[in-house]
This record gives sequence, C-alpha cells and structure tokens, in this order.
Amino acid sequence: MATGSLIKIDEEIVTSAVASVTLGGTDWDSSYDVYMVKMNKVVPDTDNENLKMRFGVGGTPDTSSNYDVAFKLLRTDATFSNEGVTNSDNFQILNNVGTATSEIGNSIMYLFNFNNASEYSFYTLEANVLNSVGTLKGRQGGGVLTVAQATNSVQFFFSSGNIDTGSKFTLYGLKK
Repeated sequence: MATGSLIKIDEEIVTSAVASVTLGGTDWDSSYDVYMVKMNKVVPDTDNENLKMRFGVGGTPDTSSNYDVAFKLLRTDATFSNEGVTNSDNFQILNNVGTATSEIGNSIMYLFNFNNASEYSFYTLEANVLNSVGTLKGRQGGGVLTVAQATNSVQFFFSSGNIDTGSKFTLYGLKK
C-alpha cells in the first residue's frame, strides 16, 4: 500500500473496561469507497468470550437478524474447517478470547459499500487469536448485512462481559 494511502478517521483505545466500542458514527467520513478497521490486542474482562460486530446507521447498531458470514477457520490444534452463519443478529469476529496474559485477538478488516444506500454493506476479514493453552486460531472470510442501506459505523462487543483495558480499535479511509 502506498505511503499515505490510509487516512485515520477514528480510534478508540480502551482505558477502562467498556461494554462496547463504536467506530464511525459522528466521526464518519463518507468520502471514501473502502475503509479499513484494525484491531490490536483485543481482550475481554471475562474468560473465553467471542468478539462480535454490528454495522450501524447514525452510530446506532443495526440489531436485525440480517447478518450472514462465511469463513475458513485455521487452527494449530486441529484441521481447518469451513464455517458460516445466516440470519444472525451480529458477526462473530474473534472466538474464544481469554483473560490470561498471552491471550489476545488481532484483526484487519475492510469495509465496502458503506455509503451506498442501494447496496448491501459487507466486509472481508483476517483475524487471529491465541488462547490460554497456546492454540492459535485464524479466520479468513467475510460477511454481509443483507439490508440495502447506507451504514456509517461499526460496533464491537463481547458475547458477555466487557472489552478490557489496552484493546485498540482504529478506523481508516483508503485514499483513492
């Protein structure tokens, strides 16, 4: 990627445990066709949780059951698997993230069609998580919100508990 092609739009560094993190909303810049979200050292305050994501309109998460996802799960303790879910009320981004010192989740995702009210918003994902027993799991895939609407935010939250201190979420616009 060319130098200067990523323009930082929004960033949240968790300084005390929070229920969710939202990027975009009032900070959204609609002048980009593609966006990138980088998640670094994401951890829950409750052991063995799944990080989930929803798209939003005006900063309010879309809680409809219109989320579809498919990905390949790669793991060091077993063979790979193909996984998918349709008609969910969220996207699962990282699975089985824990609270031990070495347990963290990281991800890079790209967001598409967010500013187009006539198309479905979707994302592609590369993610990894290391759990307490040293199992490294990686996800490669993507998902779509099957509602034709302009979206302008992404919300992240764990299946239960909070996002813990030190987790970092950054939203970039990709310069044309």
